[in-house]
Amino acid sequence: MTSHPGGRSAVTCEYRCGNACAHPAPNTSDNEYFGDVAKDVLSRRGALKAGAVMAAAAGGFAALSGTAAAAEPAGVEAAGRGRPARKVPGTDFDKVPPNTNDAVTIPPGYDQRIVIRWGDPVVPGAPKFDFAKQTAAAQEKQFGYNNDFVGLIPQDPLGLRSLLVANHEYTTETHMFPADQYDKNNPTEEQVRIAWAAHGLSVVQVTRDLLRGGLHVVPSRYNRRITLNTPFEVRGPAAGSQYLKTSADPTGRRILGTQNNCAGSVTPWGTVLSGEENVNQYFGHAGEVTDPVVAARLKRYGFSGAESTRKWERFDKRWDVRAEPNETNRFGWVVEIDPNDPNSTPIKHTHLGRFKHEAAAVKIARDGRVVAYSGDDERFEYIYKYVSNGKYKPGKSAHARRHNSALLDDGTLYVGRFTGDSPAGEIDGSGRLPSDGEFDGVGEWIPLAAGNKSFVDGFTAEEVYVFTRLAADKVMPTKMDRPEDIEPNPVNGRVYVALTNNSDRGKAGKAGVDEANPRNINRNGHVLEFEEIGDATSTKFAWRLLLVCGDPKEADTYFGGFDKNLVSPISCPDNVAFDPHGNLWISTDGNALGSHDGLFSVPVTGPERGYVKQFLSVPVGAETCGPVVTDNVVLVAVQHPGENADSSANPTSHWPDGGNSQPRPSIVSVWRKGAWGLPGRIGIR
Repeated sequence: MTSHPGGRSAVTCEYRCGNACAHPAPNTSDNEYFGDVAKDVLSRRGALKAGAVMAAAAGGFAALSGTAAAAEPAGVEAAGRGRPARKVPGTDFDKVPPNTNDAVTIPPGYDQRIVIRWGDPVVPGAPKFDFAKQTAAAQEKQFGYNNDFVGLIPQDPLGLRSLLVANHEYTTETHMFPADQYDKNNPTEEQVRIAWAAHGLSVVQVTRDLLRGGLHVVPSRYNRRITLNTPFEVRGPAAGSQYLKTSADPTGRRILGTQNNCAGSVTPWGTVLSGEENVNQYFGHAGEVTDPVVAARLKRYGFSGAESTRKWERFDKRWDVRAEPNETNRFGWVVEIDPNDPNSTPIKHTHLGRFKHEAAAVKIARDGRVVAYSGDDERFEYIYKYVSNGKYKPGKSAHARRHNSALLDDGTLYVGRFTGDSPAGEIDGSGRLPSDGEFDGVGEWIPLAAGNKSFVDGFTAEEVYVFTRLAADKVMPTKMDRPEDIEPNPVNGRVYVALTNNSDRGKAGKAGVDEANPRNINRNGHVLEFEEIGDATSTKFAWRLLLVCGDPKEADTYFGGFDKNLVSPISCPDNVAFDPHGNLWISTDGNALGSHDGLFSVPVTGPERGYVKQFLSVPVGAETCGPVVTDNVVLVAVQHPGENADSSANPTSHWPDGGNSQPRPSIVSVWRKGAWGLPGRIGIR
């Protein structure tokens, strides 16, 4: 099967993102802010002298970083062959080597167990899964397809009972149905309705199995499916907008369903935020829209072409852009669900802007305001931040959850601009480090809108929220290399961004390199770390690249200054998470180095900063998603196993059930043997 850029298969590219990599990047704005500034920056020292804010930022970052010397990191045996002399808590495991096993491969001394797989029962009355005899009614009650984000919400102090929440990003109909039953050019209405039911989210209660280990799904009043048929409440300043009204919803305040839910986060108040990402691929006939203003807006969001891949528009006009052009504007938001209230109505938050959200993650500022970070996952798109006006109310009661959720509907939306501190000539696209030894600099948050006030010339506030990409283009933010998951570190307070890749960087007619995106034809991606100057509500920050991913043997890779001879190869960082010690954990998507995707740990402070170690790898054709790392268990969502085959006729993977079974996207739990029943013992030690 031919692979597309990175390690993805053509099938994954078609069904997950609508072949985004095969189409021109939607951002064609003339926005080269960084390049213009960089020409005037003569040296790092000169940049630091340019202003007190920049000097303070760089000094503070350096003091907190704990970066090891590049020659021989402290704490590593002098010979450079052994394991670190001092074990970093949470990362003391034997590295899993790169491999192509059709299995979840874990270190010695660990065990694993499937938590839940596509088609398993979620709500009462769900029938046993039957690959050859699926129905929409059954799928409405069963675990959905292609699990991505995983969130775990403890229900007791020891985490013996928790609510597990999973996103179901997309459907791959050629693999969901027997090959002799599914005609991609003529799907049946029932097959389409099955796909609608397989999208969305699942909530299940899980318990720790103290005898066998792992997590076990149990029947519960909390168990719930959210699908493309579930009503959502529209909240925030764009609720009721003229751009959200349709014939089915003339109020613009009630939307059916959520789709292409990629990553997400658990909020401090115990709800889940989920990002709607590649929603453009589900709509048909966008290329036939003749109104030039509407057509330009559709193009900026990647809506194009005639019939869609899935042909949904044949069975419901809301997927036909000609019939309901505003329906496209009703997706691409951050959504919030309350797992602790199974009767609650999910929310779409318009104040966080509309674009291809990978996720949104929340941090509470020192003054109590809520700060939410989000990336727009496409080539040359931007990083955003939202700051609330109101203040967080501690606690997870129903009242506190409602109060804190409302904070996401009244604040200010910003977009990020990154400025490097090295001479322009040293950022040449090769990935070679500049003379100061790091890719780093400062940045600013540019306001876009606050409530009903727009800060962008030519845009109303309503237009800023609904057409955020177009508004952001006007203020010249930095074009990034696919900003995906963004998460604040609960231990050191810094924020980490996975920038997956960008094979178009530096090509003719495309944006060139800058210090925050320093490689041309960036196939392996990088991880960015930034720290707000003063407080999370600040409009200034300092940044640096923690990792420049790829083969450690290559000159264009960097691992926080750590000895490259000791690290695991890593490519295409996607989701990020933290363990209780503040170590960064990275899951990958589309490994361009020839081995399977996996989960990796990285200390971010101290002498082992940048020491990348692979903890597990996933099966044939799969992607690693949704990592959760707790004291007792590691969870990963194994997405699209076997999707490097053309169809279900000849599966290339038989995970998780083995034998001749069809592959099924699933969530797997991993734990250290002998430590499962001991509260407070770290599952990954």
